[in-house]
Parts: sequence; C-alpha cells; structure tokens
Amino acid sequence: MSTGADSQPRPWDASDRAPLVRIEDVSRAFDGVLAVVDVSLDVHEGEFFTLVGASGSGKTTLLRVLAGFERADRGRVLIGGADMAGVPPYARPVNMMFQSYALFPHMTVEDNVAFGLKQENLPRAEIRARVTEMLDLVRLAAFARRTPDQLSGGQRQRVALARSLAKHPKLLLLDEPLAALDRKLREETQFELVNIQERVGITFIMVTHDQDEAMTMSSRIAVMDHGRILQVGPPATIYEAPATRFVAEFIGAANVVEGRVLRREGDALVIRSEPCGADLVARHADDVPRDAAVAVAIRPEKIAVVPATNAGLNRLTGTVSEIGYLGGVSIYHVRLATGLTVRVQITNQARLSAPPLTWGEKVTLAWPPEAAVVLTR
Repeated sequence: MSTGADSQPRPWDASDRAPLVRIEDVSRAFDGVLAVVDVSLDVHEGEFFTLVGASGSGKTTLLRVLAGFERADRGRVLIGGADMAGVPPYARPVNMMFQSYALFPHMTVEDNVAFGLKQENLPRAEIRARVTEMLDLVRLAAFARRTPDQLSGGQRQRVALARSLAKHPKLLLLDEPLAALDRKLREETQFELVNIQERVGITFIMVTHDQDEAMTMSSRIAVMDHGRILQVGPPATIYEAPATRFVAEFIGAANVVEGRVLRREGDALVIRSEPCGADLVARHADDVPRDAAVAVAIRPEKIAVVPATNAGLNRLTGTVSEIGYLGGVSIYHVRLATGLTVRVQITNQARLSAPPLTWGEKVTLAWPPEAAVVLTR
C-alpha cells in the first residue's frame, strides 16, 4: 500500500497519538462456543487495517462487534476515546459496507448515495453537494440517474462505497467488499479502493479471507485463527517474519519442515531436519535451547536451482515431479529422496521461453541462511 510522503510517520508508529479504535480483551461466544477470544487491538486514524483469516476465524464477528451488530460478552470497544458499550449501531461514528452492497434496486445511483443523508434530515443543498462529491470521488457522476441493475459489478461496488462515505464516518468497516467481483476486476478495484481511502483520509477496517487482497491493500494486517489474533504488522513483516507456523502457511506459500536444534553458529542455528535428510542453517537472533523442536519456513521464491557442483549451505537434491506454468512464474514440485516435496518458484524472464526445468529432471536446490525463518510455535 502507498504510504504517501516519506517524511510522514506511519500512524501506528506515532506512539504519542491515541488510537482511533481500541479493542480491549473482547470475547464473544455463540451457544457456548467462543468466536472471538480475548482480542486486544489498536487501529490508528488514517490506517487501512485488515482482519484476515479462514472461514470461522472470528474476523467477521469482531467486525460486527465494532459496528454494534453484536455485543461483546467481555471486554470493551472504544472509538475516538468513547466507550461503545450500549451505543446502538446508528449512533456510532461508523459506517459498514456489506459484501452484498445492499443497494436499493428501485433507486437511482444518486438516490442510493443520498439515502443515509436524507435519514439524518440534512439540508437539501448539503445532501446535493455531498452526493456530487462522492460520485466524483468514485468516478460515477455520469451514472447518477441509472439504477443498480444498469451497472456492472465494479460500478455497484463503487456506489456502495460512495454511500458508505457520504456520511463522513470516522471509521468505515468493509466486509469482504470485493468478493463478488471477478479476479481481474477485483485486482483493479483493490488499488482504486486504496487510492480513495488515502484521498478521503477515513480509517478503513476490512475483513477478507483473501491473503493477496490483504497484502495488496493494507497498511497493517491482523491474522486471526480460532477467534484469536496471532500476529499484527505491516504486510512485509507478516510475510517475511511470520510469528507462527499458521501465519507462515496461511499468508502466501511456504515450505515448512520440522527439525531439532543442533547448535548455534554465530547469528544462525544449525537444525537437523529428518524430512529434508540434511542439516539446515537459518539465521535466528533469539536463543533456542539445544535439541528444541522447531519448524523452518522457506518461501518458494527464495529457493534457487544451482549446479550440483555448487558447494554451500542449505543444499538439497531431488527430482522434478510437477510443473505449473502461471505466465509470470513457474511452480515446480521437487521430490527429495526422503519423500518430502519442496515447492520452488522461478520467474519466467524471457518471452516464449520453455520452462527451464522438465519432469523427472534431477536438480539441486539452495537458499541462504537469511531466507529461512525459524518458528518455535
């Protein structure tokens, strides 16, 4: 996500600023089953913050607690420093954009955008000015007199966004906002939505199960599983330094292998990995006891195919068992003598070139110690 001028501090790094949203030890259960478990989280003004997780992880329940559609069994939610306990959804400085967009089919685009403003009995001139402002913002001024059935999916999504922003909420909640769009339109709309958020300066909190969507759009991400937040951080941190095995495997692709710590050598650990049939070396600053069970995660794009005579650390030999050509990259599954399959990703740099590897080919894989992440949980 774009962060604007380099001289501006990122909002979550400004420790002297109170967060716009503070969630303190919130839990919510349904029929005795916890959907959200002791979640604490700060979201700062101007962030595009994303809750990401698989179905049933608790992300949508947490969003609904923020909106006031669900009550917390324990803990509290503060928005702008005010405790939201007992505050109904319509009285919160929050708007929510639903996955279905929930547009009124019998109303025109401009009437859909104006609906919430009319409910607040704002003056006609102000309503007209805000509707014009919002339609200009989402580039739909020319479609003001159309009804939703006369629009494409992407246009309907932008109408729903304009209606959500028209009331100038402090906080906009987005529940899977791009799920109804096809892949190409979804990718185009991701950048458009980020640009709009940066222009209006309103804090966005989005829920999605799409890891790529979260990585593309967010200033920070919270990864959830079974109602708990496992890690919070900027996309690059979540991807390059996952805190747990679940995060490593859920965000992007990763080869995760088991091992036991043999010893420390300088700033790295030497790890005996039976599945790999080799000792692996991984840079890791924290102390880990000798013989401790750990996992080592290596992203497929960090692995190189090298000549068999090329000596060095982290060398594995195997046979290409599967090939997937994806245009910009090719994915290879390399089966080791131990039976472990390692996923490797290679960029296709030359146009119309054949895949550099073929089925059944014997190859040597390698990666530097700093490319591996040691996971202790």
